[in-house]
Amino acid sequence: MQIGMNEQAVIAKLGPPKETYDLPDGGKRLMWPTQPMGTTTTAVDLDTSGNTTSVRQVLQENEFYRAEVNKWTRNDVLVAFGRPFETAHFKRMDREVWSYRYMENNIYHMIFNFYFDPQGVLRQTQKQPDPKFDPSLRNRF
Repeated sequence: MQIGMNEQAVIAKLGPPKETYDLPDGGKRLMWPTQPMGTTTTAVDLDTSGNTTSVRQVLQENEFYRAEVNKWTRNDVLVAFGRPFETAHFKRMDREVWSYRYMENNIYHMIFNFYFDPQGVLRQTQKQPDPKFDPSLRNRF
């Protein structure tokens, strides 16, 4: 993938995107996730002319830590990372949680969680080991 490639060339190389989002600058983001079991999502940003401006793997810590607590919304997280592999609601906290699988340092299977209040504002983030890969929990999943 090269910066400047047009949308048709990107799709010819990667196939049709599974998710597409409009960006604030008028461009769009194409995504190729491997969730729910995979740990990568390739994102290609296109400018208003349909040319590539960015290609990256977004399910990684340096991308997750761009999320701004008390500022970002569900939509910001959705556009940045795509659909989560899992969502849950914690009644006592009154928080909806979106979870994304990723690899930390290309070694550790992890989950990154985004906690939203009832208005959809990001209030907390958390990372945890992915229990699917914990040998002591293998028979539970």
